[in-house]
Amino acid sequence: MFQGLRKPVNVTQVTVKAPRRTLNCISPEQISQDSGQMDLTVLSGAATIALVSATIFLLVIRSWTTFTQAAATTRFPQSIMREPAQRFRDEHEKLGREQSVYLVSALVFTVIFCISYLLPPTGIFDDVPAWQLIIVLVVLIIAAGAVLYRLIRIFLERRRLLFVRDANMATGHSLQKLTSHSNRVFHDVSCLDDTIDNVVVGLQGIYAISVIARQPSKDNRVRLKGDQLMFAPGNEAVSVARSGAKSRQLARELRKVTGHDVRIRSVIAIPGWEVELQESADYLVVNERNLAMLTGWKDQNDYLMNEDVAAIQKLLTERCTRFR
Repeated sequence: MFQGLRKPVNVTQVTVKAPRRTLNCISPEQISQDSGQMDLTVLSGAATIALVSATIFLLVIRSWTTFTQAAATTRFPQSIMREPAQRFRDEHEKLGREQSVYLVSALVFTVIFCISYLLPPTGIFDDVPAWQLIIVLVVLIIAAGAVLYRLIRIFLERRRLLFVRDANMATGHSLQKLTSHSNRVFHDVSCLDDTIDNVVVGLQGIYAISVIARQPSKDNRVRLKGDQLMFAPGNEAVSVARSGAKSRQLARELRKVTGHDVRIRSVIAIPGWEVELQESADYLVVNERNLAMLTGWKDQNDYLMNEDVAAIQKLLTERCTRFR
């Protein structure tokens, strides 16, 4: 038997070389720069959307508030009179509304900013240069500072007005004890370019009461020397000459109604203080508890006729009507 012959086979080894791939290595600095650019874009975009939305909301609310106040009216315009401290009440409420508008606008800005930051719109601010994004953030910081400054001013002014309002209300309500014997009390009486806090008109005379609202201390003594109020401690002086000038101006205006000179007594009310000395014949200083004593400050020249009282009360009623 013949064994099968095997022919040798020449195997040629073929080496296939794979093409080389070049890997572009990104440095950590470039990654950090791109990430910072993205964060700046998202932050500035969210701030822009929130700022525009809050500004539009603020303008709409302010415009609506102005419109409603201008259109405010009543079915009884001739029967609603000003109450004690009416102008201070109105100013306090006005500041309260302004404070609420700013706070709600800040809330609107915060909500829209958070939504726009967490769900940023794609493609809107991608091509905006970095310097413009920075300007937007600077404007946002300035606007936030201005709003914060205004809120602080409103808070301090409302706090001051709160005491002034209460002091005038206490004085005005105490004057209601004098509404007898044809006496009438008028509040916030317009006098040329100024305002007298309270005016009492009756047969026994006319009294112009000016309220000086001042926080009393432990030593709450005050004395009148000439036209200067001296507050303890330290004897800090406050002039009351302006109150006398307003009384004289009102007397000149009432002369046109009565046809003759009328005397108006100038009374200074200082709620919360104790009057220890008065060295002036032109002014009477009282507090909210002893206002009733002012009717004892009179002489024969102070008395008025019934016709004069009616004419003066009619004029002051027209001036003190709240809706005109």
